[in-house]
Amino acid sequence: MKTKTKGLIVAGFFAVILLTSTLTLALNSSPNQQPPTEATITGTPADNFPDLDRPKFCSTGDAKSNTYVTEYKIPTDCTQPLAITLDDSGMVYFAQTNTGKIAKFDPSTEQFTEYENPDWPQGARSMIWGIDYSNGNVWYTDDSFNSIWKFSTLDGTYTRIAFPTKEDSLPQRLEIFGNKIIVNDFYESKISIFDTTQTTENKIYTNIPSPLPGSFVGGFEVDNSGNIWYTNWMLRQGGALVKFDYTELSEFIATNPAQNVTVSEFSQVYDLPASIGAPNGLSADKHGNLWVVDTISSSFYKFSESSGTFTKYTTPDSPVSTYGNVTGVIKIPVTQPYWSEIQGDKLFFNEQAANALAVFDIENESLVEYLVPSQNPNWGDCGDKSECGIAQVFGFQIAQDTIWFTEWVENNIGKVDLGKPLTTTLSVSNKQVTIPRGQTMPIEIIVNTNTDTKILSKTTSDFSDIIVKIPNTTISNSQSIPLSIVTSPSALPGVYKVVLSARTADVTVSEFITVTIQ
Repeated sequence: MKTKTKGLIVAGFFAVILLTSTLTLALNSSPNQQPPTEATITGTPADNFPDLDRPKFCSTGDAKSNTYVTEYKIPTDCTQPLAITLDDSGMVYFAQTNTGKIAKFDPSTEQFTEYENPDWPQGARSMIWGIDYSNGNVWYTDDSFNSIWKFSTLDGTYTRIAFPTKEDSLPQRLEIFGNKIIVNDFYESKISIFDTTQTTENKIYTNIPSPLPGSFVGGFEVDNSGNIWYTNWMLRQGGALVKFDYTELSEFIATNPAQNVTVSEFSQVYDLPASIGAPNGLSADKHGNLWVVDTISSSFYKFSESSGTFTKYTTPDSPVSTYGNVTGVIKIPVTQPYWSEIQGDKLFFNEQAANALAVFDIENESLVEYLVPSQNPNWGDCGDKSECGIAQVFGFQIAQDTIWFTEWVENNIGKVDLGKPLTTTLSVSNKQVTIPRGQTMPIEIIVNTNTDTKILSKTTSDFSDIIVKIPNTTISNSQSIPLSIVTSPSALPGVYKVVLSARTADVTVSEFITVTIQ
């Protein structure tokens, strides 16, 4: 197996797009590098890091739980779990970036099984972002070795398949559709399609290039009409949402399996709003709308192809406990939504910098954010604070009323119980209001709670075009609270979203109001 020294490139890039919470030191050495001399040899994967870095990358404590979230500590130290999926029987499988192993978790017995990968080089590490299950096999990506791996859940064996590359690829997300695997190549700006039924030694991929040369390819989705959508972007420099006719493309692949597809053949391209800086997660709902999450902000967007318009939404700011701000340098505590998934009428996404899993009700425009209890203070401006930081929640998978997820720097997997009734709820008197510039509109919210609760607000307007005035921002019991929405005399006319929230120690519940400024 040929190794690749791409750690500095990967770490440097993610250091930019993840702002205050980065993967800066994640892969900053060759996969075959020997442990530094200052590392105490333990015989565990922690040996890949010097002693001083182990709390940052290997865990700072035991698994924890709160009202809605239960965590489970992985028996082996410092495995760094990332991508996660489930098989048809409900078994949980996840990839360990610091060992190259696939591990299984049985929810009924709460027992882990870690499967040794005999082909994995000693001390190698790889950010395994993509994973999916089909017909007894777990398929996953490997960016360090430019590979697609197949793990058999029946006999525990691994098969490595080379991924096509010209210079420096980054096979990232992976999804299975029938007998096809779709992978985005983040660095080489393409979508690659691989047929799993191939039996020849030299595998054939069909590659779809991007309309923007030198750009990144992020999240992708296949909608209900059989179209492949993907994001194509340059950091803070704009980008595009690209649509391919997957049905026609499949027919093309059947007769031209080794050919590359040109962008114009089956595609349509839509410009992304300039406000989207790093569109990673992408999902399609049952109405044909596309949902894009922006990793360098707190925003997510709905795209309606019929009207060609984007609607911007925003989450509440991250809780202070996640970023600390001891030095005061963090002026905008963004939540950084990263990946997304849609099931039914719900949009799910991880808020990487807010240490939370979010569930957005598409029809009702309400949001629930479940706070993950484990926190690693080495990833925030925490100073001496112990209850501070984030666990780096990246991978997640929905299974009925449960969200399964991984904690990359706390060596845990966890689950969110969506079936538990919310102990705090919020409702608003009016979900749609029209306010002339320089005017005020009263709004009433009703909060049902029996614990310390903070009342928050945030808007999608620029500058101070919309201000929400809240007379009482901290409560501890159920009550009705009158608010005022004020528009600036110089506000730009348009349609905006205002999010009103009630936050407890374990959960934040929110409702969105549509505000039209005339």
